[in-house]
Amino acid sequence: MAKKKEELDPETLELINWCIEVEGFLVKGGATQEEAQEHIEEQVEWFTDQFYDGLTPEEAAKEALA
Repeated sequence: MAKKKEELDPETLELINWCIEVEGFLVKGGATQEEAQEHIEEQVEWFTDQFYDGLTPEEAAKEALA
């Protein structure tokens, strides 16, 4: 029996959860939730780099808003 949905590896889940946290900080910084989601989607490579560089979600959001 095939799985209904593909399971993500722990690192991918960690990145997704990190981006969700970044989104919250972008909203606190004045963006709407829709704007924050669009920005993360449009700049996904930049945010992925920030994740692997060890920035916290708050630090990445501050960089994005700067």
